[in-house]
Amino acid sequence: MSALSRPVVTACPAPSAAEAVPALPAAGRTALALQAALLHCATFDEAGRVAVRELAQRLGFDRVSMALVREGTLQLVAVSDGSDPQAATPTQALLLAALGETIDQQGGVFWPEPRGHTGVPRITRAHRALAPSRGDSVAGVPLVRHETVLGALCCERQGGVPVDAHELATLEQLACFIAPVLALLRDRERPWHQRLHGAATARAAPWRRVLLAAVAALAVAALAWPTDVHLGGQARLEGAVQRVLSVPADGFVQQVHARPGDSVRAGQVLVELADQDLQLERQRWQSQLAQHQDAWATANARADRAQLVQNQSRADEAQAQLDLVEARLQRGRLVAPFDGLVVQGDLSQQLGAPVRQGDALMTLAPSDRFRVIVEVDERDIAQITLGQTGTVALTALPWQALPLRVTRISPVARAVEGCNVFEVEAVLLERPADLRPGLQGHARIDAGRAANGWRWTRRLVESARLALWAWWG
Repeated sequence: MSALSRPVVTACPAPSAAEAVPALPAAGRTALALQAALLHCATFDEAGRVAVRELAQRLGFDRVSMALVREGTLQLVAVSDGSDPQAATPTQALLLAALGETIDQQGGVFWPEPRGHTGVPRITRAHRALAPSRGDSVAGVPLVRHETVLGALCCERQGGVPVDAHELATLEQLACFIAPVLALLRDRERPWHQRLHGAATARAAPWRRVLLAAVAALAVAALAWPTDVHLGGQARLEGAVQRVLSVPADGFVQQVHARPGDSVRAGQVLVELADQDLQLERQRWQSQLAQHQDAWATANARADRAQLVQNQSRADEAQAQLDLVEARLQRGRLVAPFDGLVVQGDLSQQLGAPVRQGDALMTLAPSDRFRVIVEVDERDIAQITLGQTGTVALTALPWQALPLRVTRISPVARAVEGCNVFEVEAVLLERPADLRPGLQGHARIDAGRAANGWRWTRRLVESARLALWAWWG
């Protein structure tokens, strides 16, 4: 059937002006009554039965049949006389032929045609075969919604007044009124994927369908196209090594010469501890050393070997104590072990505060050697290997991505904001002059290539697999 391969037709034809004037009021009342009856139906099958029954009663037909186009075929769905539309009978075959003839010609068809009919000539072979006797008449009209054929109606009258052009125009108008209601009921019962397809292709011109197909092909190609996979997370910049300056002995903070953020030179004094007690102790041992040395000289002059040995031992002891005090005085002045930057330890507000031996006062880091610590989620750590490269963008330098290389992967995870992360250590391959330890940013590590569809759905698929395994075992 040719109409099924091209289901788009013109709008519902209207009767001529001479015929429409007396028919419109009655057709309008009939159309409203039909729509009201159809809107009370819960299913499409019920609506089809009500439609053919109401048309037969209101327009005086002996039998009204309805067929719909479904998946490229024409199917009989309702007959007003109560017969089974699915029964394979000769009458059903004749009905389908007449309905198909109506759809093929995209307009109303009736037989016999009255004399003097000046309308568009129609092929009426199937309609003539459906009328069993000479006095019978048959009319068929298509059901159209949004210029798309839904199906057709076939109305039969036996031995009565034949269907004329005015009655056919009225039937076409009624078909235009009931077709949208039937289409809504049918669409409501269709599966969701068919409704989605229908919404995408409804009232779409051929070039639009080609465009939709091209867009779908591009979307599939984009999902299958392999691109680089980047893994990573929050990153922070640290010195390659860090040196902690601790308190050598119990004492008090006397002077502070550097604060966090200051650049220092090797050998520069950073903190001085109070040394008044050590100064007094040094003077005491210096005095005792001088006394023992004078006594040694006197014993040597008298050739008193016993006193000479005794005073020599006491002088050595005093010298050792004096050297110890000098060393403690020297350690009380904390100096920078290398050129670097003070990253921790602000003692400017703790002058005179007591400190205990072993307390950390300051932390220094070199200003020319850095490492990047990247926090990688435990779900991605299996794809990180030594030697992989990547980039890091620091908050202070958002427009400058610095290259890096992975040098170490921590074997132990730690909890950060409710997530388990592994610390991955990397070295910078480029070092701008304005870098400082403590800067934070975001790092991305190259982990090969994969299709875009897998990249976008990997987390969801892995979570679903884990949940399924935990539930199913």
